[in-house]
Amino acid sequence: MVLVGRHFPSGSHKVGPAYATLVEGELAGEIEPGANTIIGPSTGNFGIGVAYISRLKGYSAIVVMPEQMSVERYQRIRQYGAALDLTPGSESDVILTLERTEEYKKDPRYKILAQFELLPNYRFHRYVTGRSALQAAAGHGNGRVAAFVAAPGSAGTLAAGDEIKARFPEAIVCALEPRECPTLFQNGRGTHRIEGIGDKMVTLIHNVLTTDYVALIHDDDCVAGLDLLERRQALLERMLSFPEGALGCLRGVFGVSGICNILGAIRMARFLGLGPGENVVTIATDGFDRYPSVMAGLDERRGPVAEPQLRDAFESIFRGGDANEILDVRPPEQKNRLFGYKEEVWTRFNYPRSYLEKMKTPDFWETEYRKIDDIDAALVQARTAA
Repeated sequence: MVLVGRHFPSGSHKVGPAYATLVEGELAGEIEPGANTIIGPSTGNFGIGVAYISRLKGYSAIVVMPEQMSVERYQRIRQYGAALDLTPGSESDVILTLERTEEYKKDPRYKILAQFELLPNYRFHRYVTGRSALQAAAGHGNGRVAAFVAAPGSAGTLAAGDEIKARFPEAIVCALEPRECPTLFQNGRGTHRIEGIGDKMVTLIHNVLTTDYVALIHDDDCVAGLDLLERRQALLERMLSFPEGALGCLRGVFGVSGICNILGAIRMARFLGLGPGENVVTIATDGFDRYPSVMAGLDERRGPVAEPQLRDAFESIFRGGDANEILDVRPPEQKNRLFGYKEEVWTRFNYPRSYLEKMKTPDFWETEYRKIDDIDAALVQARTAA
């Protein structure tokens, strides 16, 4: 089961946490139109959301992101009127983006919508994405969610797993990451092609307690998989004995990270031995409109491809996978490893160890989530006063 994010304003559901973070800052009196410029550290979709929301609410905005992302991302951000501050590297060099963001914190005119570290991102996805997953599953199979699978960038989307576990405690939450950058898997680092995920860190808002498994997905499987679903539909219809045009409804629906999530969901369902009535939920964060340049890069790298090669690619990508690339992170030693890596990253950005220690308890996350009622009440009051 795939939740589709491209129909949100700005073309991705990441606009939701961008809005939530800005509004919570306004309600706290920390952000004010005309007085502040909004800074959005991002590798794409959150930054596009920041640009969109800032324009809507009358703020100037600067999106800080790596210089090797897709040109469509930059175009959309500029289209919404935001400026770009590009840092060296690619998706897996987000630490450099965070370091650049730290410079803006020195000037009170700039307010940071810090998706990797601020809890509005967690609250939005737990409430909105999590409840959406539960509602979607309610009408299918046994009505339960057996597993929630998603690739973390900020790890906000993974918060949906907390809401799912609150309803179905036995549900499994699996975090996906590129094989080329296995940070959660084994503290590894590397460069990859799946924009929006695999950021070489355990983010501050990642609730490590509720992540059960980490699985690796080859980056080129995601790019080539998108090519098959978007540009080779006639071939797939013949291969799968579907009627002509049967896959047309999928055109434009997926981006590269969406394919990553789908592959992860398929492989986890197989790994867990799930049956046809058991629901695995994932999400397609954005659509194909952000990736024509990535497809052009694929064509340039591999050149012309014959139909037999495409058939083999489909089998390998959508029916392949290695169980050795799925890691159980429920044991205490794995939790301690992930907590330790989080501490290594975030003490560098002035978060005290005492705060990080609190994140090791379920009470921390439940307390943060329960703030939603007060936030919603304050928002209603502010709108009424306006």
